[in-house]
Amino acid sequence: MNIKEIIASTRDYNFHSHTQFCDGREPMSVMAEQALAVGLKHYGFTPHSPICVPSSCNMASTDVESYHNEFLKLKEKYDGKLNLYFSMEIDYLGDKWGATHPFFEDIPLDYRLSSVHFIPALTTGEEVDVDGSPKGFASKMGKYFDNDIRYVVDAFYSRTLEMICKGGFDMLGHFDKIGYNASTFCPGIENEPWYRRHVSDVIDAVAGTDIVVEINTKAVLPPVGATAEAEAVYNPRIFPSADTIRQLVRAGVPLAVNSDAHYSSRILAGRDYGFSLIDQAL
Repeated sequence: MNIKEIIASTRDYNFHSHTQFCDGREPMSVMAEQALAVGLKHYGFTPHSPICVPSSCNMASTDVESYHNEFLKLKEKYDGKLNLYFSMEIDYLGDKWGATHPFFEDIPLDYRLSSVHFIPALTTGEEVDVDGSPKGFASKMGKYFDNDIRYVVDAFYSRTLEMICKGGFDMLGHFDKIGYNASTFCPGIENEPWYRRHVSDVIDAVAGTDIVVEINTKAVLPPVGATAEAEAVYNPRIFPSADTIRQLVRAGVPLAVNSDAHYSSRILAGRDYGFSLIDQAL
């Protein structure tokens, strides 16, 4: 497959989704059925890849074969109706793990989506997932990072740049997502010059490469099951931010709008908004 050709020819795609093989909430069969029902022509499965550290969100290495077998069944079922793709969202853990790790050499992935979710603890170097809820993030700030938000942000973007430099993947996932938890912990941080420099450095690093940058629309809508009170105060987010999307367009970076769906009802969530931001920037 060629992601660049697909995103240049249609908007009827979604290349980021999760199912029963990681932290997704519905089976692959349900997600594929819904993708067809809502009119998509291209749909990619991207379970959180196996990794070398404990994680309740990532698929087990022993499930890779089952995942592939299920994919092949669905690919045959939807042949001629929906183009399905076999992929993974591969975590980058520095020299320990990433898209170029030999583990992935013999897995017939159609494309590779790479993202940063973990950074090293401040003193022990233990890998810590900084992608969860703001409440959980605040707890981890004290436990693992001595409440040093500058360290957390610097470490996140340092890993992102390393990941881009090392390569081996096709699509960069939600590259400024740390801004959500960081700005909850320290309001206004995303407007500070040093933070903006990190974002610009990522854009500079990815410009001119073959990497497609994801516009992740998962957080445009409140979480599934949110209370009415929570929905009333919910602050919609898009990753990267609208301002960063404008920078990416100016830099000529190819962009793919993905919903990062964990539920079949969210396959199209926020995508119209994501495309509108790209259109406004053109």
